[in-house]
Amino acid sequence: MTSCRSPEIAPSAVRRRRLGALRRDERGAVAAELVIATPLLLLLIMGVIQFALWQHAEHIASAVAQQGVAVGRLQGETATAGQSEAQSVLDELGSTVLVGSNITATRTNVTTTVTVTGHAESIVGLFSLPVKAVATGPTEPAAVAIP
Repeated sequence: MTSCRSPEIAPSAVRRRRLGALRRDERGAVAAELVIATPLLLLLIMGVIQFALWQHAEHIASAVAQQGVAVGRLQGETATAGQSEAQSVLDELGSTVLVGSNITATRTNVTTTVTVTGHAESIVGLFSLPVKAVATGPTEPAAVAIP
């Protein structure tokens, strides 16, 4: 009994069939997708957390500047009093979120300004987002002695 197929055709047909089966084989595809998707997902989550820390640092800087102006603009107070009040509030709120902070206060006869600068805490360590808040208010006039 002889086969209908010639010996040269059979191996190439078998090879084509095996190659076609390998192309359709999706075993391991999920693992490969997971290897690519997991780091991207973690990077996205860390970015969201970093943005939230930056927003929190912005709010702290704004609250510190506003409290410094509230004290510094009062009648009989000085810019130094506003600056020390701002530093006190920053110490209470926690200076770990707003790192490298710098508080400056200026007072004129017209306005009092407190500026808070620093950087948001970095969870990755590769970059640091800057934070700046400025609060300005009218200076209360000095008491006038009535003769």
